[in-house]
Amino acid sequence: MQMDSSASQSFFHSVRSRELSSFRVRKRPFIDELASDFTEIGAVAIEHDAVQTPPLAISFCKASKNSHIFAVSDEDGYVSLFDSRKKLSSAGLHQENAEKARISDWVAHQNAIFDVCWIKKDTRILTASGDQTIKIWDAQEKKCTGVLMGHTGSVKCLSSHPTNCDLVISGSRDGSFAIWDLRCKINSKSRCDEVCPPSTSMLKGAHPSTQARRGRRGKAAAASITSVLYLKDGNSVATAGAADSVVKFWDTRNLKSNVTQACPHPESSTQKGISSLSQDLKGVFLTASCMDNRIYLYNILQLDKGPMQALCGPRIESFYVKSAISPDADHIVSGSSDGNAYIWKVNKPQVEPITLKSHDGEVTAVDWCPSEIGKVATSADDFTVRIWNIQTSHCSRSRSPSCIRRRVMAIPSAECRKLLMNENEDPMPLTKDPGSSHSPDEALHQISSSSPSTAPLLSTPKAQKKNISSVSDSNETFEKTPEGAMKSPSSVLNPPSSLKRKTIRDYFLAAP
Repeated sequence: MQMDSSASQSFFHSVRSRELSSFRVRKRPFIDELASDFTEIGAVAIEHDAVQTPPLAISFCKASKNSHIFAVSDEDGYVSLFDSRKKLSSAGLHQENAEKARISDWVAHQNAIFDVCWIKKDTRILTASGDQTIKIWDAQEKKCTGVLMGHTGSVKCLSSHPTNCDLVISGSRDGSFAIWDLRCKINSKSRCDEVCPPSTSMLKGAHPSTQARRGRRGKAAAASITSVLYLKDGNSVATAGAADSVVKFWDTRNLKSNVTQACPHPESSTQKGISSLSQDLKGVFLTASCMDNRIYLYNILQLDKGPMQALCGPRIESFYVKSAISPDADHIVSGSSDGNAYIWKVNKPQVEPITLKSHDGEVTAVDWCPSEIGKVATSADDFTVRIWNIQTSHCSRSRSPSCIRRRVMAIPSAECRKLLMNENEDPMPLTKDPGSSHSPDEALHQISSSSPSTAPLLSTPKAQKKNISSVSDSNETFEKTPEGAMKSPSSVLNPPSSLKRKTIRDYFLAAP
């Protein structure tokens, strides 16, 4: 028996339009499967008064309207702001490019600045310095509005709260990390009449070194904190140090001891340190750049399973070499002591990384542009910052209807015939009527959302059995969440009973 061709097309078109969780995935730019290379779109020199200085940190603005602007801090204590959208000549002088792209610069500290962090909708910028202080700057006025003091060593790293711009965490060479609330009452003022809020809490010796010389009381000397992260749940933080390859997770409401920890190889965890941590926009994945020349990728909800992937390629010979996962969790970029930068596709770890080869010196800080997919900045000891982007000839602006993520289910023959008979009675046209103003995408959306409450859930008996099994496994996983509190961050996986949710999507996308 031959099926009516229009009914068959209509049926399969309807099946094709079914999407995950019964809602249409928002269109966004993405890097196509054919994309295999990044191109340099410009480079700027980091120099002041004709004196070159090595950059130490890069950070793009977080708000989408400002995300083309990035800040660079350097060894001489300067902060420089650049516009990455300026047309820069890749063959021209880097000094000329810097003059063209520079928005402003100023002396922020009389010492090296190891990290910068945008807060308050990019109106303020924090600087972490070797002078043991953190300064708060009005980015437009270039005016210091506050100083955070309390560390007894160089401040190496910063991270802001995901939703509360007044909460900041810092890590120091003295082995401590501190949490600051910028709303706290002022307890003193600096010589320049700058406000000095106190830290709300500080934990010393977070990553003690077992190899270091012990003090009078037999305690191991504290090793430097090299990276800190405020996790997306808003209560948990992750820290890493120079002493070992262990990532520790803490509940900021109770810092007496870490909730859990993760490391690639427990037996060798005391041998190598971690130079940087990063997380994607949703906070599901975390990367740790380790001094064993590997970058480890963890799933926050499965820390007990160890790293998902171990990426090889770069030479990480100093703690200045950093890595970062892209906001959409598609790519990971890393600097390297061999003068190159490397980019991996997360879902293809077995494929050789893309190599960015323009630098002439150790590639150190890196950062992704949060709103322009595929744009990344790298800095190096050659006194330059270079901007890269995915090749436009291989990059699609948005996903076509056939590329939209969806769930397609096998259909038993009896139910298939029944559905086809129903469609024969009221066929759904696939072609656009001459008088219709709807686009094909709109038509596809109408098909997928015309009657969501009555859409049949069809599957083979074997698939149904498998689906029931997976649902029960999922329920069992979340039922065991409290028991696994010692293996994963408690505030993410074991929230108060009044806030418990049932899916990963709810954990990371629920409105605060």
